[in-house]
Amino acid sequence: MKKKIFSGVQPTGNLHLGNYIGAIHNFVKLQNDVTNDCVYCVVDLHAVTNKIEPKVLKNNIRETAAVFIASGIDPKNSIIFNQSSVPAHAECSWIFSCTARIGWLNRMTQFKEKAGKDREKASIGLYIYPILMAADIILYDTTHVPVGEDQKQHLELARDIAQKFNLEFKTPNFLKVPEPLIQKKFSRIMSLKDGTKKMSKSDLSDLSRINLNDNNDNIFNKIKKAKTDNDSMPDNKEHMENRYELKNLYNIYSSLNDQTEAKTITEFSNKNFSYFKIKLAELIISKIEPISKEINKLKKDTDYIDKILKEGSEKADLIASKKVKEIKEILGF
Repeated sequence: MKKKIFSGVQPTGNLHLGNYIGAIHNFVKLQNDVTNDCVYCVVDLHAVTNKIEPKVLKNNIRETAAVFIASGIDPKNSIIFNQSSVPAHAECSWIFSCTARIGWLNRMTQFKEKAGKDREKASIGLYIYPILMAADIILYDTTHVPVGEDQKQHLELARDIAQKFNLEFKTPNFLKVPEPLIQKKFSRIMSLKDGTKKMSKSDLSDLSRINLNDNNDNIFNKIKKAKTDNDSMPDNKEHMENRYELKNLYNIYSSLNDQTEAKTITEFSNKNFSYFKIKLAELIISKIEPISKEINKLKKDTDYIDKILKEGSEKADLIASKKVKEIKEILGF
């Protein structure tokens, strides 16, 4: 039996190397495994938990879909769609909000991080968006969800909701309880300026990240200026301890070259930082430049992107509307 894979990316615009290595690169690998059926969603309903500009959001939805396609996700092999075009997501989210418990949401650490100190002014949507995430997953009878360690808590909530619903309405195995596909190696790419912080679009310094639309000169410059330390290049794993910035650069190299950290350590043992940074920049460019060119090409063809999203939404709606109809029948609607 095939695994049913679901995952999504928020249309925040200007996606970066952390998004690619941490999520999208893995999506392509999962799609290329013939034992998987994959559904990839531009989660635009999640995007409105924060202040948005409507025209910017529209462009970001298209750009995120373009990144999916340019990175190798094939609309013929995977469903690509935007969440708001399938009404079952919002409808199912309300139903599951009546299944979930406040105590469960109070334990969600990402709300505390995203809301910051002034939580009283955060939107209700930001507080309950893990329930919408659970609906996203459950609607497609998802068996496996690719997640990083920092997202595992949200998947646990989806599992809790599915199990409680099945138990409460005496419908064993009706809602599938999804399993995590945890990408342990290199799933968290950190800032180029601070190896303890995740690479992020919201970082004020553009030098902290490699954007997928950066040109070659920008990439070389950012890697050249990436923070390292005054110690020598490592010749074993023990020599990497507490060297967060260097470890991050090694993780990027290892991931893009599809090799272990140990092999990267051996490859650059007895070399200097300048040599390593040149090789790293060249590797990033070799992977990112073709994607960047294709993104720019696709962004100009909005009709094609809209067509892909529309066709994907129609396929997704067939699955999700059927599931939410069955859920409503169980509830007595």
